[in-house]
Amino acid sequence: MTKVKSIQLLLLFLFVSAIGNAQLPQNAEDISPLLIGETLPEATLLDENGKSINLNAEIAKKKTVLVFYRGGWCPYCNMQLSSLAATEKEILELGYQIIAVSPDDYRNLKPSVEKNKTSYKLYSDADGSFIKNIGIGFTPSEGTTSYIAKKTTGKTTDVLPVPTVLVLNTKGEILFEYISPNYKQRISPELLLAVLQNVK
Repeated sequence: MTKVKSIQLLLLFLFVSAIGNAQLPQNAEDISPLLIGETLPEATLLDENGKSINLNAEIAKKKTVLVFYRGGWCPYCNMQLSSLAATEKEILELGYQIIAVSPDDYRNLKPSVEKNKTSYKLYSDADGSFIKNIGIGFTPSEGTTSYIAKKTTGKTTDVLPVPTVLVLNTKGEILFEYISPNYKQRISPELLLAVLQNVK
C-alpha cells in the first residue's frame, strides 16, 4: 500500500469517526438548521395509525406549511396547533396544505388531533432522524425527558426540535422559515398569512 493511500484511508477513518461521534446540541440556541433555498432531505414518518408515510411525496402534491412541534405534552405546541386549525381555511385558500411533525410516538398523535380539533396531518418522527437532518434537533434535559415520559405513551424521545415553521414549494425547497429557540414564542397566524400571501 502506498503512503498516499495510507493517508487517504486514515483521513477517511477520521472523517467517519467524527460523523459517528457527532452529538446533538445540548441547547436550542446551538442548532444549525437548513436555510432558505435549501431542499428537505428524504423522510419517512408515521401517521396516527403507525403507517409509514413518504413526506416528500406528500409535499410534492401541494405547497406546504411544515410545522415542527415538540409534542402533544407541550401546552405552547397545543396552542400553536389549535391556532393553525383556526387559520387552516385561509391557508388552504392560499393554495397551501399544513403538515405538523413531532418526535411523539405515533400513538400520541390521535389525542393531539382530538384536543386541538385539527383536520390537517400530524406525523411522528419518533427516532428524531428527520428532525436531526433538518438541523433543528437538540438533546432535552433529564428533567424534560422525565416530564415527557409521564405525559405520553410509548417510547420517550431523546431529541426535541426547536419549534419551527417552514414554507415549502412542491419540490421541497424552503421559501421561508421561522425558528425560535424560545419555545414559548411561535409565529402568529397573522404573520404566517402575510408570509403566505407574499412568498414567491
